Amino acid sequence: MTFRGGILLLATLLSASLPPFVQAQQMSLERLASPPALVPLKMSIHGRVLNAPAAGPEAPGFASQWPGIYYQAAFRGAEVFFRVGVAHEILHVVVDHQLPLVLKDPQPGVYAVTGLAKGRHAVDLYIATESQSAPNHFGGFALSAQEKPLSPPKPSRRQIEFIGDSHTVGYGNTSPKQACTADEVWASTDNTQAFGPLTAVHFHADYEVHAISGRGIVRNYNGFAADTLPEAYPYVLFDKKQEALDSTWKPQLIVIALGTNDFSTPLHDGEKWKTRDALHADYEATYLRFLKGLREQNPHAFFLLWATDMANGEIASEEQRVVDRFKALGDPNIAFIPIHHLAFTGCHGHPSIADDRAISDLFVQFVEAHPRIWKGR
Repeated sequence: MTFRGGILLLATLLSASLPPFVQAQQMSLERLASPPALVPLKMSIHGRVLNAPAAGPEAPGFASQWPGIYYQAAFRGAEVFFRVGVAHEILHVVVDHQLPLVLKDPQPGVYAVTGLAKGRHAVDLYIATESQSAPNHFGGFALSAQEKPLSPPKPSRRQIEFIGDSHTVGYGNTSPKQACTADEVWASTDNTQAFGPLTAVHFHADYEVHAISGRGIVRNYNGFAADTLPEAYPYVLFDKKQEALDSTWKPQLIVIALGTNDFSTPLHDGEKWKTRDALHADYEATYLRFLKGLREQNPHAFFLLWATDMANGEIASEEQRVVDRFKALGDPNIAFIPIHHLAFTGCHGHPSIADDRAISDLFVQFVEAHPRIWKGR
């Protein structure tokens, strides 16, 4: 049965390779004042995560900042523990493919998932929010001496990478209104329901999301000063101290959408581009360099670029030009999909979860029509 939408599907399919687990349980999640002695549980880590020695309870080892990070583990027993460090995040804790236990803005400490029937269990933890201002810190899963560790899920043979801006993040996508405060944007941003994870789940693929709201190829939203996406992309965290080097990450498909922030606002006095034509030229040249760098790192991946019809079609027109110029260099493994008729009812006129499903459906149709994409690794 296929149900396209929501964390239940995400947890079910990402853990589908594991054996059946005990169901019919009443779970609870709580922070422990005095945790018992615990043994670390081996886990699968998905996304760019800095694994550093623990620096106390507020920085317990795993630091991440890109959206879409998730951790997976398995065990035999009746309870599982995990440690959270300093973070401003919303966590989805999923046990045995059930609906998530949601932890909003957790305090540092050890948390226990209890009320499980004794037996085999899968546990997944997803970071649903965006974390531009500072990294999130996670201390991993752990067990008490009475529980038995099991091997975490094996990596999928399929991998998809999603590169973009707020549309890829899932900015305010669960909001019932467009006018949102900063706190409401944070609370209504759910990357697990964005088009990227939905698409990956459909294909039983592991995924990574490298997106930052408000960032563009050469120009950020309304011209604000910060690293552009290509400038931030090479690094694990946004402080740019550690380059992202992962020999196991070889995506067959890289989905990219960048240009909304470059073109959705007028140029202002003092910006380096004096005309729109100058902005177009810089955008195209920089995008091409970015794609060439991605091709050096991913010689067999298929690049799928897309854009909405915002900005009177300027974004889509420019991305199409980039794709045409890249093909003219002799690389046919690239395509462009224009996307129309989105409702944009999320915060500040961003795609809603219904829009995310519609975008994902188009990607699924394209990939299913081009099955050779999965041979590119």
